[in-house]
Amino acid sequence: MRNSLLCVLALALATPFLSAQQPAPATATQIALPAPTLTGGMTLNEALATRRTTRSFEATPITTKEQSQLLWSAQGITDSKGHRTAPSASAKYYLHVYVARPDGFFEYVPASHSLRLISGKDIRSTLSTQPPVKAAPIVFIIAGEYDRAVKEVPSRGIRLVDLEAGHATENVLLQATSLKLAAIPVGGIDTKQTGEAASLPAGITPIYLVPVGHPKP
Repeated sequence: MRNSLLCVLALALATPFLSAQQPAPATATQIALPAPTLTGGMTLNEALATRRTTRSFEATPITTKEQSQLLWSAQGITDSKGHRTAPSASAKYYLHVYVARPDGFFEYVPASHSLRLISGKDIRSTLSTQPPVKAAPIVFIIAGEYDRAVKEVPSRGIRLVDLEAGHATENVLLQATSLKLAAIPVGGIDTKQTGEAASLPAGITPIYLVPVGHPKP
């Protein structure tokens, strides 16, 4: 009996990490992503040395595999305890990551490494007045739960969310560089405009927009 309970517990702990490596089955509102690549690729030093902000993009689409890698870099689960690629104070994970594409608007689900369809509309042009946001093939939204953070850590909740957003956004920028893609972190946004355009739930505030695409020569 004791061995059976231990086996069940071990499986439960491993499930988040395993599901992050294996695409979840697709449903009407959930889209499985290819498993992220965990080894190889551009070295960290090279990515740091070559990362640059890019404001102009080709119209070439970003592949599903590339999107998978970018989303995993932002909030992907990396072990059986549920830790993610970006650090979070006390592993509270106050962030939500969304992606706006020509075919719709989606939320990234770290536990199953999948996308949840929110809307079938292309909302990219309504997220911001800044040209790179309108021009990019896809736009990531890094959003945070400030209310929850302040409730849990009154003295520094806002700071913790901001720091976590910075960690995740830098991960996306370096991952884009390693994939030879172009990206720009857009922090100067109208949070009300972006939140309404994306129909974000109450309590979830947009912090960064990250347009990503292929760089123009």
